[in-house]
Amino acid sequence: MSTRAVSAIEARTDRLVGLLEQCGLDSLVVTNLVNVRYLTGFTGTNGACVVTRDDRVFITDFRYVERAEAEVRGYERVRGERDLLADAAALLRGRAGFDDVHTSVRTHGKLAESIGEGVELVAAGGLVEDLREVKDEGEVAAMREAAGLADGVYQYIVERGLAGRTELAVARDAEREMRERGAEDPSFPTIVAAGPNGALPHHDPRDVEIPRDTLVVIDMGARVDGYCSDCTRTFATGALSDEAVGVYELVRRAQEEARVAVRAGAGCREVDAVARDVIEAAGHGERFGHGLGHGVGLEIHEGPRLAKTAEGELRAGAAVTVEPGVYLPGAFGVRIEDLVVVTDDGCDVLTGFPKDLVTAG
Repeated sequence: MSTRAVSAIEARTDRLVGLLEQCGLDSLVVTNLVNVRYLTGFTGTNGACVVTRDDRVFITDFRYVERAEAEVRGYERVRGERDLLADAAALLRGRAGFDDVHTSVRTHGKLAESIGEGVELVAAGGLVEDLREVKDEGEVAAMREAAGLADGVYQYIVERGLAGRTELAVARDAEREMRERGAEDPSFPTIVAAGPNGALPHHDPRDVEIPRDTLVVIDMGARVDGYCSDCTRTFATGALSDEAVGVYELVRRAQEEARVAVRAGAGCREVDAVARDVIEAAGHGERFGHGLGHGVGLEIHEGPRLAKTAEGELRAGAAVTVEPGVYLPGAFGVRIEDLVVVTDDGCDVLTGFPKDLVTAG
C-alpha cells in the first residue's frame, strides 16, 4: 500500500473521531465489513474495530492475522476469538456507539452482555456511511478505472453484436471480459434485457435469443480495488419504430438535463425532479417508477439517493448515478445511466461510452 493510500485511510478515522466528539460518544465499535474495510483497509471476512478519541484497535481471528499485518495501518492489531464481539466489547468506554442499522437483536444482546461497568450502548448507525459518501482522491481514481474498464467492455459487446445471441450469453460474456481486463468482479449481476424484457428495470438475463429491430438495455459495472462502477446503455439491434426512437431521445434528454443539474449544494430531491419533469411533460411520468440515482463506492448502492423522497443536498466528492428510464410494459424499456462525482460547480463524469443511440446488430 502506498504512503498516500495509508495517509488517506488514516485520515478517514481522524474524521470519524471528529464525528464521535460531535455526537458525544467516547467510543465506537464497527463490525460491518464494508465499513471496516473503509476505515482500516482490511479485506478479510472477519474483522472489527473499536475507535475511541485516543485509541484505534483492529481485531480479527487467527485466520487473518497475517493479512491484517499486510493490510491494516494506523490501528493496533489484536488477535481475538472467532466471535469478535466479546473482544470488541471489552475495549468500549463510556458512551459507546454501535451500528444499529447492521446489528441484529441477537448481536446487540451479546454485545450488551459483554460490555464493562459504566459503559452505555448508544445507537450510532450511519456514522461511517456518512463519511463514505464523500470520496477521496484514491477512491475516485479506483472508480474511474472501473468505469473506464466497463466502457471498454461495452465497446467489445457492440463489436460482437447482440441480435441472435441470448441475453444470458451476452451477460456472461461481458462479465468474463471484465475479469480478463482486470476487474476483480462485476459490481453486480449484469442486466441484459431485450425487447419487452427491457420494461423490467431489474430483469434477470434469460436464455432467450435477442431479436433484431428492438431495443436492448444493458446495465453493468466493474469492481476495481473494491470500488464499483455502474453504467447503463440502451442499444438498437436494427430498425426501430418511431415510438422507440422518440422514447430513447426523451430519456437521453432527461438524463442530460439532470446530469447538468448535479452540483454541490443541489437538493437530492430537486435533481431527481429535473429528469422527472421532462419525462412527465412528455406523458410518460407513470413509466418512470424508480429514483433518478444512488450513491456508489465500496457498495453498488449507498448514499446519497436521488429520488422523489430523498432528503438533503449533494456534497462535493459524492459519487452518484444519474439514470432516468421509461418502461413500456410488453413493448420495450430505455434507461441511460452515467456515474458522476459531484464537484463545487458541476460534476465529473466517470462513464464515457457514448449516449447516442448505437446499433449493435
